[in-house]
Amino acid sequence: MFAIIKTGGKQYRVAEGDVLRVETLEQDPKQAVTFDQVLLIDNDGDLKIGKPTLAGATVEAEVITHDRAKKVIIFKKKRTTTYQRTQGHRQNYTEVRIKSIKA
Repeated sequence: MFAIIKTGGKQYRVAEGDVLRVETLEQDPKQAVTFDQVLLIDNDGDLKIGKPTLAGATVEAEVITHDRAKKVIIFKKKRTTTYQRTQGHRQNYTEVRIKSIKA
């Protein structure tokens, strides 16, 4: 059984027991979070598709931790001029573990 959920402007394919990184959530670690924007649920071939979301379907998860991803270096350079710019970015994320999928 798996579901496709939408959170933080992105879509994720999740199953029970999965650990995934999503955009930063407000909940503290060890707290439960409910994703109610469920776009699709597949229960062993029984496919339910929402228009755009499934009414009454939820995905329960538990917040594991908040952290920051590895640094991404942005480097810009133009030849023959002395133009060089270096910039770094670290994206915040929340790691969650999927507990249950309810149709």
